[in-house]
Amino acid sequence: MCGIAGFVTARRDRCADAMSSAVAAQADAIAHRGPDDRGSWVDVFAGVAFGHRRLSIVDLSPQGHQPMTSHDGRLVIVFNGEIYNHGELRTELERSGQAPQRWRGHSDTEVLLEALSRRGVDATLRATVGMFALALWDRGRQQLVLARDRLGEKPLYYGYTGGTLVFGSELKALTAHPEWAGEIDREALTAYLRFGYVPHERAIYRGVRKLLPGTHVTFSLDDVGNRRMPSPEPYWSAAAAIDNARRQPFVGDDVEAVDELERVLRASVKGQMVADVPLGAFLSGGVDSSTIVALMQSLSARPVRTFSIGFLEEGYNEAEHAKAVARHLGTEHTELYVTPEEARAVIPRLPYLYDEPFADSSQIPTFLVAELARRHVSVSLSGDAGDELFAGYNRYFVGRRAWERIEPIPRFLRAAGASALLALAPATWDRIFSSVRSLLPESARVSLPGDKLHKLARMLNLPDAEAFYLGLVSQIADPETVAIEGSEAPSMLKLRALWPQLPDLTERMQYLDLVSYLPDDILVKVDRAAMGVSLETRVPLLDHRVVEFAWRLPLGLKVRGGRGKHVLRELLYRHVPRGLIDRPKMGFGVPIDQWLRGPLRDWAEALIDPARLQREGLLRPGPIRARWDEHLSGRRNWSYWLWTVLMFEAWLEATRSPAAAAGSLRSAA
Repeated sequence: MCGIAGFVTARRDRCADAMSSAVAAQADAIAHRGPDDRGSWVDVFAGVAFGHRRLSIVDLSPQGHQPMTSHDGRLVIVFNGEIYNHGELRTELERSGQAPQRWRGHSDTEVLLEALSRRGVDATLRATVGMFALALWDRGRQQLVLARDRLGEKPLYYGYTGGTLVFGSELKALTAHPEWAGEIDREALTAYLRFGYVPHERAIYRGVRKLLPGTHVTFSLDDVGNRRMPSPEPYWSAAAAIDNARRQPFVGDDVEAVDELERVLRASVKGQMVADVPLGAFLSGGVDSSTIVALMQSLSARPVRTFSIGFLEEGYNEAEHAKAVARHLGTEHTELYVTPEEARAVIPRLPYLYDEPFADSSQIPTFLVAELARRHVSVSLSGDAGDELFAGYNRYFVGRRAWERIEPIPRFLRAAGASALLALAPATWDRIFSSVRSLLPESARVSLPGDKLHKLARMLNLPDAEAFYLGLVSQIADPETVAIEGSEAPSMLKLRALWPQLPDLTERMQYLDLVSYLPDDILVKVDRAAMGVSLETRVPLLDHRVVEFAWRLPLGLKVRGGRGKHVLRELLYRHVPRGLIDRPKMGFGVPIDQWLRGPLRDWAEALIDPARLQREGLLRPGPIRARWDEHLSGRRNWSYWLWTVLMFEAWLEATRSPAAAAGSLRSAA
């Protein structure tokens, strides 16, 4: 795993020393992604500079040094990621007579580069199995190619600053360029407020984009000179893969489905266990991570290294479950119980780690478990993507049932019901429920009933299933009322013309999570947390062959008996007793709601001070302060809403002194 950076400039006053200095600054800004080696390459005549920071995983020798030039001298590459089938690609090149006379080493980068040179970009990318982001300079065509893996495991940002096209693994690599002059994109900010992350191809800075998963984009020198943004071209898309999978549905019985899933997932895990450095896995004790670890252990002659984090707060600790699974599988397990103070100490590092506003509070334990694993290994496998592929989120069945009950009610009756529920304040509803609590059945004795009734009222007013799903995944349902002068940037949830044909609501939700929540939240969370401590993470469930097989399975093999992941559970039961796995789903989070009323109160108060918000001119103080007061009083739980605002404000503050923030992270790590 590595960090890449670079630029192509149309400036006429360029010189080698200035270009080398600029690209070195870009690469050094992401040194945490690659502490083992650094390299740069400059072509003054073309105005191109590449920088690289290396985390050595495969071929630890100098023969894996980057930037790397192809054997024919035509192509230069900087590459971040792993090509798991590079051995097969190398054999194919040799059999077809397209391999160089003598290989430099055995790195996947060299194999990929030679394939790109001989077979072209599109054909080579289609043949890969892996995760990656890369930049390729074609000296013959005088073109820059940027490319990203199919599901978006590895990040890649690009955009113009002045007359220069800059790119990098993180925004830090762009902002470190001496010509950088960033401006906050208010549309992207508004979208961030809705989701807690900046969705789709936008970034928090105006004019900067994220390369979409499964695409590559090509820039000519003329494009750069005229500041043009060519459209990315797909070499793989989730929508096309799903449409193809539905044309070839799996027709076997339950046992055959589990057999086939074990075959494809075992192959993925085996390929991702190849490394020239120590390797382990995150283990929460849940279905996804336990399945990955079980397959790893079945493939290993030695105990697999596994890692989990424990918390002292009731309702947030899965460490005991992870330990029980590890004991049964015989792994070499390491756990660390973290105090609330240690967990909260991560918060000042988050703006630097995540580089743009990011408000998934499970970023805190994710960083802690990555930090723990890095003390022992350089690579860790994870169970991410099981929820998206095998229908694990509660919204896929609980949310669906709620909508199925709401939808048949005529709109005018729904509107009347919503008005009635909203007529009383949540605190009033709380008092009413409290007065009759002893008369209510156990299922109706919920905490903060007024808050839940107001949420129900909002659902009653929604026009269709897609709006219902959008409401379920929104941190702030009305972000335009919070952001100043910001209409919402488009996301995949609004680009319905791009969706595959999926008549079932659960499958539509799965698809939208696969192309939005997964790459823009889950994978960002894991990548930045792990790379912040120079740890490579791999996600076997995101092998595109596993993804394509999962979409061939009928929904009945995923959701059964009111819960998801049926086929994945059945695979896990072959390795781990049901009693160690079957329990209510628990999120990987921390008690932000309690912390905001207690130890984080002063920190939050300073960030959302009305005078400060007015001075910045980006967010409206009124709705923020109203929810803050309600949260502090205990009348409502606005923790997700407020955390989204606070993470933006913390990020904004950190951009004013990035050097100090970077120093605090490096010293802590």
